Amino acid sequence: MKKFIFPSLLTVLLAGCAHTPHEANPHSYWGYSGEGAPQHWGQLSADYQLCERGKNQSPVNLTNAVTSHNSVEYQYQPSSVSLANNGHTLQASLQSANNQLKIDDKTFTLQQFHFHTPSEHQFQGKHFPVEIHFVHKSETGELAVLAIMVKEGKTNSVLEELLHNPLNVNEKMALAQPLDITKLLPRSKGHYRLNGSLTTPPCSEGVNWVVLQQPISASSEQIRSLSHTLGNNNRPVQPINARIVVSE
Repeated sequence: MKKFIFPSLLTVLLAGCAHTPHEANPHSYWGYSGEGAPQHWGQLSADYQLCERGKNQSPVNLTNAVTSHNSVEYQYQPSSVSLANNGHTLQASLQSANNQLKIDDKTFTLQQFHFHTPSEHQFQGKHFPVEIHFVHKSETGELAVLAIMVKEGKTNSVLEELLHNPLNVNEKMALAQPLDITKLLPRSKGHYRLNGSLTTPPCSEGVNWVVLQQPISASSEQIRSLSHTLGNNNRPVQPINARIVVSE
């Protein structure tokens, strides 16, 4: 039986990054099980050493946070989307430069979004069924990821639209109509904020993480479809070390 990954989710930093999360070295296979599993990433390639030796790695278990006012704003609009199944996950690349995340005085433009099943970040030691990553990049190449948790509940219209057309590995397609990505966001902007890394090789650090506290909903059928097709593509939580998590 062929395994399909549905075109709605993706896991790679694209367009202009020195490395994308899934292509630091095309000859160094990595994955989520066996010899390519997360505990071995740092040994697969010299490019991946931070996966094993880094001190500010992601994801983390969110337990304690310092309450503080910090400026995080985002604005998204319906956008043309191209989808690709890269074999690790599904990536949705956006064609508009008007989708932006602003952290303090820095502006980051949305490059792509992708999903992990189950969630990579934990809340008080517990996973959500799905986690969405909106990956942004600044003009200077700095990265910022907005993470959204997904719980079981009502059907999500964006996921419903995206789950119609399965893609085989290495297949790409463009959606016929603009996608309203705002429907992948909760109403509340309450969030956790911390410095971290890519959650896939090469595990580069210096990534600005904004993890939204309120989850969105997807139906049990949608979650089952994603879990079945993506598998367990979540990196285990990493030590928080000396980092401070700020909440608002």
